[in-house]
Amino acid sequence: MGILTGMRVVESSAFVAVPLAGMTLAQMGADVIRFDLPTGGMDHGRWPVAPNGASLFWAGMNKGKRSVAIDVKTPQGREIAQDIICAPGADAGLFITNLATPGWTDHATLAARRADLISVGLRGDRHGRPAVDYTVNPAVGFPMATGPEGSEAPIAHALPAWDAIAGGMVVQGLLAAERHRLRHGAGQAVDLTLKDVAAAMLGHLGLIGEHALTGQTRGRAGNSLYGAYGQDFLCADGARVMVIGLTARQWQNLLKITGTAEAMEALAAAMGADFRDEGARWQARHAITAVLAPWFAARRLADFAGDFDRAGVTWSVFRTFAEAIEHDPDLSLDNPIFAEVDQPGIGRYRSPGSPLSFATIARETAAPAPLLGQHTEAVLADVAGLSSGTIGRLFDEGIVAQPGRDRLRRAC
Repeated sequence: MGILTGMRVVESSAFVAVPLAGMTLAQMGADVIRFDLPTGGMDHGRWPVAPNGASLFWAGMNKGKRSVAIDVKTPQGREIAQDIICAPGADAGLFITNLATPGWTDHATLAARRADLISVGLRGDRHGRPAVDYTVNPAVGFPMATGPEGSEAPIAHALPAWDAIAGGMVVQGLLAAERHRLRHGAGQAVDLTLKDVAAAMLGHLGLIGEHALTGQTRGRAGNSLYGAYGQDFLCADGARVMVIGLTARQWQNLLKITGTAEAMEALAAAMGADFRDEGARWQARHAITAVLAPWFAARRLADFAGDFDRAGVTWSVFRTFAEAIEHDPDLSLDNPIFAEVDQPGIGRYRSPGSPLSFATIARETAAPAPLLGQHTEAVLADVAGLSSGTIGRLFDEGIVAQPGRDRLRRAC
C-alpha cells in the first residue's frame, strides 16, 4: 500500500518526462494506466535494448503501471480511451500526456465528458514547436559552458536533465491540481513546456541575472565547481577523483587530510585572498589545484579513500556506468530502493523502486513494467465498464489487443 493508493491516473506518453511522471506516481501506489497502439508506441522499441531486442527503456520507464493496447487511430478506439480517462470516481479523472491531440485528448474535449477532469500536458515550447531535451539544452546555452577551459566546441550532456526535472514537475502539477479539486471541486488544465522548465532553471541559478547585471556570459570551467572550490585529480594508479570544498567544513576537511593547510595559508597571503570565502577559492582555483595535485599524483586511490571517508571529506571517484553498477553499494541490493525483478519478456535484473521513503508507510517494492496490452481486458471491464460481449467483439475486430488472449495485431 503506497501513499497514493486509491488514486487512478491515465497516461498517454512517449520519451522521458511524462513516462517518468507516471512511473513516479505508480511507485507511490497510484494505479497508473497507460494506453498505446496495439503495435506499441514510440518508446516500445527504444534503446537500450536487451539481447533479445526488447526495450530496456520501456521496461525502465513503465514499472508498476498497467498497459492497455487500443487502436486509437479508429473512432471507436478513441472513444474507449476517453472512457478510461474520464471514468467516474473521486480519485480518478486524472490524465497526464505529452501527446495531447486536439479533438480527442485536449482538455476541453475531455472536460466536456467530465467537468472536474484534471489534465497535465507537457509541450515542447510555448509557441507550439516540438522539442526534446537534446534541442532545449543547446538552445539555453549549457553546452557552450560545458567542457575544458579554452574549448570552443559545444558539449551536450548525456543526462536528459530537463526531461527529468519536467517529469517531477508533471507530478507536482497533478498533485497540486488534485488538492485544489479536493478543496473546491473544480477540474484543472495544467500546461507545462520543456523549454520553460529549462528557461526557469536558467533564471533560478542566477545565470540570467549574471548576464543582465555584468554583461558577461558563463564560460567553461572544465570540471571545476563554479563559484567555490571543487576539482578532479589524477591519482598514481590512474584513478580519477573529484573533491569538493564548497562549504567551510568541506574545505577544512580537505586541507586537514591532505596536510596542505599551511601551504594554503601561505598561498592566500601571497595572493591577498581570504580562502574562507568560497568565491575567493573559485578565483584562486588554478593556484589551489597546483598545491593539491602533487598530493594526489603521489597516491593510489586505496591509500587515502578510507581516510577521506573517516575525515568527512566530500569526494567521489569517477566511474563508468559499468564500474558504478558493479562496485557502488548504493547501486546494489544493499540499497532498499533496489530489488531483483523478473521483467516479462526480458529476464531478471536489478531494478529501482521509488527513492522516496515515508516514515509511516512501507516502501513499495520495485515492480516490473507490463507487457504491451497486458491489462487491456481488465481495464476495459473495470474502468471503462464494458460488457464481456463488447470486449470480445473489440478483440475480434482488432480495436484492442492483449498478449495471451489474442495476438497483437498491427493497427490500421
